[in-house]
Amino acid sequence: MQKRPQVIRTIVVIIPLLGLGIIVWNLDVVVRAFHAVQNGTFTTERLRFDIAAFDIGHPSSVVPVKTRRSPIDGMTQLYVPAGDFLMGEKGPVDVDSPLHPVYLDAFWIDKVEVSNAMYEKCVSANACSLPFVEGNPYYGKWIYRDYPVVYVNWFQAGEYCKWTGRRLPTEAEWEKAARGTDGRLYPWGNERPNPRLANFNASLVGEPVPVYRYPLGASPYGALNMVGNVREWVADWFDKRYYESYPSTNPTGPETGTERSMRSGAYDADANEIFTYSRYKHEPDSAGLSRGFRCAESGE
Repeated sequence: MQKRPQVIRTIVVIIPLLGLGIIVWNLDVVVRAFHAVQNGTFTTERLRFDIAAFDIGHPSSVVPVKTRRSPIDGMTQLYVPAGDFLMGEKGPVDVDSPLHPVYLDAFWIDKVEVSNAMYEKCVSANACSLPFVEGNPYYGKWIYRDYPVVYVNWFQAGEYCKWTGRRLPTEAEWEKAARGTDGRLYPWGNERPNPRLANFNASLVGEPVPVYRYPLGASPYGALNMVGNVREWVADWFDKRYYESYPSTNPTGPETGTERSMRSGAYDADANEIFTYSRYKHEPDSAGLSRGFRCAESGE
């Protein structure tokens, strides 16, 4: 009971900062503040960083080359033209993916990670199986409809993309969509991450946020949350040494393996773990709180 006045004061502070309309559609900020007050971790800095994700008054300057909207799930798809780009990390010779040129045919990439609301449509259409729901605090709850769907394994991500007529992106496609053609370290450039650009550990949010946040962190093609928020399944099998003898045109990864590649990093990663070239791996049948995905599609 003693904490209730503090909760009320917290909400009174949030409403004028965000505006009533934004509060109605983004109650997750209020809920996080409420929970932080309840467990004694609330700070005004944490609240400011959470609100910074909206980039209010600071729209993205990125103009996509071309966009279209999927008639199946409503996803905005962004066009990535054919051509070369620099893939990998400039550094010692033993890095997972040394910097190298790659040519890719044109493709489309989802603007955002697949959300709970989108995935629920696939489940309702009997085309997708339920994500792991025990201990999943987000799936099936209206307040978290725009959160990225998590607790899905690689097979479920593939089911969803197939239902929409798309597919999982290759590692190379994902990286080009994240960094463009100039070899930048982060989607927005080479500036170090901050709470206006990405959801990572220094943003203090401590969980995923809706897929439409962080417009200032957009990639050169307009994709959001290409680093931070949740890790994303991609199509390839993982092999640390694959890029030592990579095919330079439309690489699709090893033919076999035991783990599938993931990209992006997550809300609990630090700034040195969310580069555009950072690589992760998991068994394809595993699911976790920080694992989601987005889809891609070939063609002009």
